[in-house]
Amino acid sequence: MARRSNTCQYCLALPPRRASSGQFLQVRAPHTPLRTYYGEEHDRGTWVCGLFNRTARNYDRLESIVGLGTGSWYRRRVLQEAGLEAGMRVLDVGTGTGQLARAAARIVGDPAHVTGVDPSPGMLENAQVPAGVRLLSGSAEKLPVADSCADFLCMGYALRHIGDLSAASAEFFRALRPGGRLCVLEITSPAGRVPRVLLKAWLRGVVPRIAAAIAGSGDAPLLMRYYWDTIAACVPPQSILRTIAEAGFVDIEHQVDLGIFSAYRARKP
Repeated sequence: MARRSNTCQYCLALPPRRASSGQFLQVRAPHTPLRTYYGEEHDRGTWVCGLFNRTARNYDRLESIVGLGTGSWYRRRVLQEAGLEAGMRVLDVGTGTGQLARAAARIVGDPAHVTGVDPSPGMLENAQVPAGVRLLSGSAEKLPVADSCADFLCMGYALRHIGDLSAASAEFFRALRPGGRLCVLEITSPAGRVPRVLLKAWLRGVVPRIAAAIAGSGDAPLLMRYYWDTIAACVPPQSILRTIAEAGFVDIEHQVDLGIFSAYRARKP
């Protein structure tokens, strides 16, 4: 059985953090406050954590619909293309129910080499990971791990839900050893108007109805509507790439599949 920490750490707005160069990084939220769901920016973390707690039991089924069938094979492919190899030590940030951690464990060959971090106790409680994977409660902006502890750091579709991109990028840099690899998966709003309209109709119209049928009741439809709204409001890829660079990373790349599935890759020098 994987080890779990029961303490919930909310992703609250944080003060400016220092980059590896010693300069202060600007606080950058991934999107402006979505007041349809919560009040101000400082309310975001508590609200988001609560929503994921309440929907964790059905999350894997919902995500399989949103992912348009990409599933585990896509995660394995992207991780391997980003440089994940057997024997590496992996830190999966925003691990949720462990989907990316499971894919990483298969590649590295030893589940004990994989650590997942998430602020939601509900997600960690419902995580389905191989025995040996360590699960910790914590936020991307304040990782509960030692410096230079990982060869590879990944995040799967959670970047939109953190409170501070700059602080998270600085923490990613701190947690990786020199030469370590970063791989962040995210869903990006399509550039063209027609693909954008179609994706919105799917994620904000069709998927919430499917979610209601799957979950029976509760907040699953709300989660799916919020899912799209964060995609639509998220800062563009150029801002994410710039923030990763400001944290000190090099060899930064952005790959897009099917016009919506983004993979941000980088290396700690």
